[in-house]
Amino acid sequence: MVVGDQRAIGQSDWQVFNRTGIGHLISISGLHITMIAGLVAWTVSWLWRHSFFVPGAALPLRLPAQKVGALGGTLAALLYVLLAGFGVPAQRTLYMLCVVALALWTGRLAGVLHVLALAAGVVVLVDPWAVLWPGFWLSFGAVGLILYATVGRTAIHKQAPAPDAGDDETRRGRPLTRRQRLAQAVRAAAVTQYAVTLGLVPLTMLLFAQVSIVSPLANAIAIPVVSLLVTPLALAGGMLPEPLSTPLLVGAHEIVAALAALLRWVSASRLAVWTAPAPAGWTFALALFGTIWLLAPRGWPARWLGVVTWLPLLGGQPDFAPPGTFRVVAFDVGQGMAVLVETAGHRLLYDTGPAYGPDADAGSRVIVPYLRMRGIDRLDGAIVSHGDADHAGGALSLLAGVEAGWLLSSLPHHHPVARAAPRYLHCAAGQRWEWDGVRFEMLHPLPASYTDRQPKANALSCTLRITNGAKSILLAGDIEAAQEARLVRENADALRADVLLAPHHGSGTSSTPGFLAAVQPSVAVFQVGYRNRYKHPQKRVYERYGQLGIERLRTDVSGAVMLDFGDEVQAHEYRREHVRYWYGQ
Repeated sequence: MVVGDQRAIGQSDWQVFNRTGIGHLISISGLHITMIAGLVAWTVSWLWRHSFFVPGAALPLRLPAQKVGALGGTLAALLYVLLAGFGVPAQRTLYMLCVVALALWTGRLAGVLHVLALAAGVVVLVDPWAVLWPGFWLSFGAVGLILYATVGRTAIHKQAPAPDAGDDETRRGRPLTRRQRLAQAVRAAAVTQYAVTLGLVPLTMLLFAQVSIVSPLANAIAIPVVSLLVTPLALAGGMLPEPLSTPLLVGAHEIVAALAALLRWVSASRLAVWTAPAPAGWTFALALFGTIWLLAPRGWPARWLGVVTWLPLLGGQPDFAPPGTFRVVAFDVGQGMAVLVETAGHRLLYDTGPAYGPDADAGSRVIVPYLRMRGIDRLDGAIVSHGDADHAGGALSLLAGVEAGWLLSSLPHHHPVARAAPRYLHCAAGQRWEWDGVRFEMLHPLPASYTDRQPKANALSCTLRITNGAKSILLAGDIEAAQEARLVRENADALRADVLLAPHHGSGTSSTPGFLAAVQPSVAVFQVGYRNRYKHPQKRVYERYGQLGIERLRTDVSGAVMLDFGDEVQAHEYRREHVRYWYGQ
């Protein structure tokens, strides 16, 4: 809250904040900056009006107190934004305050929409890449919605004059009572929350493929608690010396802890968040039009019809592969492996990618967001080929974020990933099942391999062949030359596949000539990280595939690779089909 350092906030906490829609309060938001700037501006203006430091100087006659207050508030906002790391929401607030202050100093009338547009223009000029961040659109979108729903609307500012009122009271009206002013403030806050909650639904669905149902309730509780209690206590505790600061900071901590416990309880329900596939362009445009209609001023005809335009937005269903076919998505997870297999009615994830750091991995950063974007909240099964970090690093995040029917792996039963699975089994050669006309067969490891005292993790990689009868793919994990030789020796015919997920990312210890001759792939997919430290794929191995006439696809070059298996195999490379100049192609 004071310096914008969020490194100590765990992924589980962020999940709760996002499910309840209060993530904007945990960051240093425009609300906090505006509050501090307003407080400083009021204080400076009051001191200047009373010539506090120079009695008898009549300072307001030299420079209007409003201008001095605006200058003080703007400087306070600038210091706070610099301290907070200069994020997009903070920039937006700072630039809007600067525009208002400049208009006041120059005697110009600044329309609120002009202020918002000018602030957006300044942000883009300073940081053109800001438009690629969801925070840019959410920040300016929220303020735009508030202005649309409040500015220019009629409001009562005076009471009706009494029957026996004099001419002066009749002309001016009676001021509102304290209770009436409080009621107006509560109503204005409710209208603001209503406008933001409903207005951001289309944009939130477009960016995150989900919307918080409990957000209005959570924000109604969290906004006053964080703004009126936590933020002032944290700022005061950050500025005061010991021992004065400790009680304030501890108090702020206890309030946040109690709030987090309440939010955790609210977010626990499956109904807390509505999920659906990310909308198509026309669906988003229709919902956006309906939202503008819904938030129109009172008296606008049939405003409720705006909700009807949300039906295609919220009612979308995940798509499946056509019957008798299957689809494979090789994710771009860096130096690691993660593959999604989809049939006409089932989904399987093979490996979960690497861990990037203590609180970041491919499961939470790539796979789960992709599944949410597609509207997928359940996997029928998952396979973690072996325990190396580049294959199992995202497993815990995946199991926490998406329901999985079962987990196959070569991991020991006491491994944390195995213990987190709802149903866990060792993968073993001979395991077979069929989904929607697509056959799955485990080729490796042998059941006896688990009795070895110190087997190498790569040697136990679950090796899976998938076929619809016409085309097939072989997912070989990190098997090496010894395991390849055994597979060729004992069951070479079962290895035949049209697509091969290159074993061990194309390392020098795998993809032997005999193995490639047995598989006879027409396409090979290398899941590797850009400029990875292992130098995968090895040059001689990569050239070996090329000499055999095998088409080679690399995730560090192509991005995610999607393969459709029907009567033929169709490959789609994300970066080729979604060309951006920063891809360097």
